[in-house]
Amino acid sequence: MIRRKKKNKVFCIGSGKTGTTSVEKALSDFRYKMGDQIKAELLLNEYANRNFKAIIDFCKTADAFQDAPFCFQHTYIALDQYFKNSKFILTVRDSDDHWYSSLINFHAKTITEGNRLPTWEDLKNSPYRYRGYRADVRKKVFGIQEDENPYDETKLKTYYNTHNASVQDYFKNRDNLLVLNVAHNNAYKMLCSFLNETMLYETFPWENKTSLK
Repeated sequence: MIRRKKKNKVFCIGSGKTGTTSVEKALSDFRYKMGDQIKAELLLNEYANRNFKAIIDFCKTADAFQDAPFCFQHTYIALDQYFKNSKFILTVRDSDDHWYSSLINFHAKTITEGNRLPTWEDLKNSPYRYRGYRADVRKKVFGIQEDENPYDETKLKTYYNTHNASVQDYFKNRDNLLVLNVAHNNAYKMLCSFLNETMLYETFPWENKTSLK
């Protein structure tokens, strides 16, 4: 039996709608064992309570991880402190406008079938992960309350920009962070170089390109 070479942990910590699914595809092709996304997203309450031990314990089950709760503020610090020699990928968009537009378009498409932007009632009734999960994310991650627009542009953009700036400041004297815009022509080459992997394609193996998850 051929044994899979043990790999260092890799965490994709960019916000949703920044190409994280494409990075996941690339990591899978490099034979990284990906964490179970459903189980990871159900760690929302542990994240909200800053119970990083539960998240760390989950990360012992695989090699690489993306999306919630790894893309939430502060999580990367706990992961970096515990998992020595791990690598982090901060996926970004060309601008916060591009990110915000992708986010609201995706939610309108998947929650209200493209008819309109979801309301609090829509979010509470959405069955994703558990009924009300999407509403809980707005409150517990983005700090948006029910007397506010659940897609408040200023709050969401502030969160996106603050997270990106905080990540880059934390890793500024280190070499284990890659800031990656998967839409750029050299993005896949940059990823391969960062991970010391041989290129399997000429450009990124696109997954979910229209929404850049």
